[in-house]
Amino acid sequence: MTEFRIRPFRNGDEDDVVALWKVCNLVRPWNNPRRDIDSARTGPSSEIFVAVTGDGEERIVGSVMAGYDGHRGWVYYVAAHPEHRSRGLGGQLMRHAEAWLEGLGAPKVMLMIREENEGVRRFYEGLGYEVERRTVMSRRTVMGRWTAGAPSGGSK
Repeated sequence: MTEFRIRPFRNGDEDDVVALWKVCNLVRPWNNPRRDIDSARTGPSSEIFVAVTGDGEERIVGSVMAGYDGHRGWVYYVAAHPEHRSRGLGGQLMRHAEAWLEGLGAPKVMLMIREENEGVRRFYEGLGYEVERRTVMSRRTVMGRWTAGAPSGGSK
């Protein structure tokens, strides 16, 4: 079984992380992954963690982006490379992000998944997450301007 080590994102990881997100089908045309990385790295209460293999040259095989907005903790871009799925990697990444968020004082961890993504829903339910009946509303901006007619329901 491959051993994983989780560490914070560091300079030089960007291309590998974006490639991981693409192979895991997490990137959408309206989400710029490089901008999301920049935002997380410059935010005072956000971090990206990566899982790396320890055998030989380090290889990024998983990720989680975590942020605390002062009210709730949020996770995004939870990814396990397809070659490394079903080995507990996603659960390790989530527990790592949860502990980090708890250390910042987050009383609750939130996440959003696409409604049709039943496999991911089962994954999170297996970690103890529950569906909360809420209506999530959003409005997109592009370069600071509010937009009309942008894709709905497709935010991260």
